[in-house]
Amino acid sequence: MTVYTSDYLIIGGGIMGLAVARSLRANFPAASITLLEKENDVAFHASGRNSGVLHAGFYYSADSLKAHFCREGNAALRAYVAEKDLRINDCKKVVVAQSEEELPALHELYRRGQVNKVPLELVDEKQLAEIEPNVRTTGQAIYSPSTAIVDPIEVCQSLRRDMAAAGVSIHFNTPYEKRVSGNSVLAGGKIFEAGHIINCAGLYADRIAREFGFCEKYAIIPFKGVYLKYSGSDKPIKRCIYTVPNLRNPFLGVHYSVTVDGTVKIGPTAIPTFWRENYHGFSKFDFKELLEVLRWEIPMFAFDAAGFRKLAFREARKYSRTHMASLAANMVKDIDFKRFDTWMRPGIRAQLIDKQSLKLLHDFVVESDAYSTHVLNAVSPAFTSSLPFGEWIVSTHVSRTRPA
Repeated sequence: MTVYTSDYLIIGGGIMGLAVARSLRANFPAASITLLEKENDVAFHASGRNSGVLHAGFYYSADSLKAHFCREGNAALRAYVAEKDLRINDCKKVVVAQSEEELPALHELYRRGQVNKVPLELVDEKQLAEIEPNVRTTGQAIYSPSTAIVDPIEVCQSLRRDMAAAGVSIHFNTPYEKRVSGNSVLAGGKIFEAGHIINCAGLYADRIAREFGFCEKYAIIPFKGVYLKYSGSDKPIKRCIYTVPNLRNPFLGVHYSVTVDGTVKIGPTAIPTFWRENYHGFSKFDFKELLEVLRWEIPMFAFDAAGFRKLAFREARKYSRTHMASLAANMVKDIDFKRFDTWMRPGIRAQLIDKQSLKLLHDFVVESDAYSTHVLNAVSPAFTSSLPFGEWIVSTHVSRTRPA
């Protein structure tokens, strides 16, 4: 059997795999780089089903990797889409309070933004009406002028073209199968060997990491996110409109966003699913994955770990279009909620949990040694953060073990 060798081998053709490839090529122009993707194109899963929001970076505590990379990533992706003449909706964002009880959390978000040096304004109701006439809040709101939306597939396709032109060898329809020995893996019926392997496999990152002796403390459980599209011909809002999130979990709650083509949508859900690619019904059903996921979801539900039982019931109700629309009702003054009538393409979030505490991990998690690096919790805002996050992975985890 032919063995394909390279200095670096990346597993996964999502935004993180592409960002790592980009950084590797920039740092090591003479190195041989191979990228494996199990589908027939890049961004087939989470990266291509992403909302495309370029987050500003004020949701995250200052000591987190998310806070460090999100603000930088926003600027880096803005520069990239401008350089490549890709579409962007510079729509901005407002975060509103639906009651006086939410104001302390709103102020905490504003404080985090100041600490993270994110451009923000704390505005009153009169100022908010000038920014977005159709929105309502209780007393105050946050205005984020650096929030924007891009087309995630368009961005990933552009990065794919860049990497192909830069000599990165991309193998599609090549699913990872197993570690053979050392730094040799079987993928798509072929043997690939590399000086350093970077695992950016998203939903399957934990499974691959364990074959290399990593991810012993963690497991990935999948959460499905779906948006409802507004079918009316009018444009009822022009800004992204978010509520104050529950800062104890990593989800942002139901909100409004406006895509690059002006489509208004509400969502997403954050529904726990039972296998990794549980997009529709029993499609891609995998009994082994069902058992793996239930091993953690059952005790999380039974003990209501990190509020998981409440979350599961709350999110399941969002399968009702009427209920989903009702959650968004208090954020705006005038909109025809019956027009939110079309479910959009679902995405699945690869959420890492701590197996001992059964808590959801909020921050990015990366583990590595001299031979491999494993990106284990590349959840939102990983798309926004991808370019500087990829550079950090290379400089912190890969460069120190650069193949001779």
